[in-house]
Amino acid sequence: MLFRSKQKAEEMGLTAIQDNRYRILEMHVLLDLPGFEDTDKKGKPTGIALPYVVTIEKGTTTILAIRRNWYEGDRLHTKRQHFVHYQYIPGFGFYGYGLIHLIGGYAKSATMLIRQLVDAGTLSNLPGGLKSRGLRVKGDDTPIQPGEFRDVDVPSGSIRDNILPLPYKEPSQVLYTLFNQIVTEGRAFASSGDMKVSDMSSQAPVGTTLAILERTLKVMTAVQSRIHNAMKQEFKLLKVIIADYCDEDYAYEPVDARRSARKEDYDMVDVIPVSDPNAATMAQKIVTYQAVLQLAQTAPQLYDLPLLHRQMIEVLGVKNAAKLVPIEDDAIPVDPVQENQDMLTGKPLKAFVEQNHDAHMMAHQSFLQDPMIQQMLMQPVMGQPNPQAQMMMSAMVAHINQHMAFKYRLQVEQMTGMTLPDYDKYRQEGADAPEIPKEMADQIAIMAAQATQQILTQDQQAAAQQAAQQQMQDPVVQMQMQELQLKQQEIQLKAQKQQIEAAEKADRLKIEQARIAAQKEIAAMQVAATAAAAKDKLNQQMQAEGVKMGLDAAKHRAQMATQRAQMSSQERARNQPKKENK
Repeated sequence: MLFRSKQKAEEMGLTAIQDNRYRILEMHVLLDLPGFEDTDKKGKPTGIALPYVVTIEKGTTTILAIRRNWYEGDRLHTKRQHFVHYQYIPGFGFYGYGLIHLIGGYAKSATMLIRQLVDAGTLSNLPGGLKSRGLRVKGDDTPIQPGEFRDVDVPSGSIRDNILPLPYKEPSQVLYTLFNQIVTEGRAFASSGDMKVSDMSSQAPVGTTLAILERTLKVMTAVQSRIHNAMKQEFKLLKVIIADYCDEDYAYEPVDARRSARKEDYDMVDVIPVSDPNAATMAQKIVTYQAVLQLAQTAPQLYDLPLLHRQMIEVLGVKNAAKLVPIEDDAIPVDPVQENQDMLTGKPLKAFVEQNHDAHMMAHQSFLQDPMIQQMLMQPVMGQPNPQAQMMMSAMVAHINQHMAFKYRLQVEQMTGMTLPDYDKYRQEGADAPEIPKEMADQIAIMAAQATQQILTQDQQAAAQQAAQQQMQDPVVQMQMQELQLKQQEIQLKAQKQQIEAAEKADRLKIEQARIAAQKEIAAMQVAATAAAAKDKLNQQMQAEGVKMGLDAAKHRAQMATQRAQMSSQERARNQPKKENK
């Protein structure tokens, strides 16, 4: 070792001086040193050993230093910790077990089986055996090459009778199967979570995926939790060391501004690791994010999908994740024109409390009402509706709502004369909001309620005035008012027309009544004349009927006389021949 160090030094152009080195040992022990005994309240020694750090030289056992191992002023003399025990798995004693202790048996067994398989394969490929003493192969010092034939001197019989190969077998299949089983068991023990995650299907339900992850990650999660806690303890020790040896007041310059840290600051802060003991490997993290993405597909309105995709890309280790998936937190305060441009290019929009919200909302609303912008957004893409148009419109509407919310907040703060807690800031930073006393919270709520009522009244009045002005200025409303006036004129004209028609109808009624009366008189005269004429006609008819009846009676009498005369003649005629025959 010394020779190598000397040679290395000479190669570097240095001169190595060989000297005698000392081996220093540091021991943390409990001692009851004379003159430094532990005493009670009365000053009497208690006989309790106190923690010390003793430094000795191993070769000569010379004590080099003895230092107290507790904080000055600590009456309990609590031992200070200088070491952190990293345990893979806790053991039965002081020391824990590492991975090599757990799978060392598997490794040794697998190594032994590999050697046996290699030896068996070597003996099988290059077998040996027995031959007759008189059997001689010319040039037997060199191995026979492929396709080479050599002369053999056989003492008697055939070559087969003079050579007996030993029965070397092929590598055992049982050994190979046992080797694979041991390797599988060791691999499953070392990375059980990875083996199960790799066997899962991407179409598996979310509940099944999470259940398998929870079951397979118990061992690795426990291991990482122990390492996480050990690292946490180590960071605490480092914090204490820095606090012990730093200045009372020193300055440091971070990226954003100049600040000053003091020794007493370390009493109020804690240093903790940023690792996640529940996430074992990248594959398991990816599966976890895939499960969250499956849940997000069922209710996308509840999730911040850009942030979720950003985190998944970061887990995958892809560079420039911020450029690939920009999120709202990346945005900076810009003018409303730039925000309109960002909306068209699909960049996230974010409102800030210090901006002029009225100006921003007016600019964005004018932008959305622009016919050219509307035509561009509604332009079909390859014969299909633009899929990005609705997203752009929704993003701009949400951005306008942000400005409106900030404006409302500022109005409430102006009414109340106080600044309300910014809970959104704490949510974005992932920090806990300061706890407000109940009395103060109630007072804030009352003042906010009063302010909101005043704002409501003002907004209602402003909305009414604006509505009236808009109605007066709106061409449609003006046309409606003109139409209403025309309708009123039409109603008046119609009423006048109805009055004239009623008067004319009354006149026509009077004339009709006079006509009817005249017609009645004429009809009465006509009836009287008709009756007189009818009476005269009836008398004439009766006279004519009397004369006709007289004539008919006379005619009937003449006919009857004629008939009697004829009958008398006929009777006489019948009776006349009878008298002659006599």
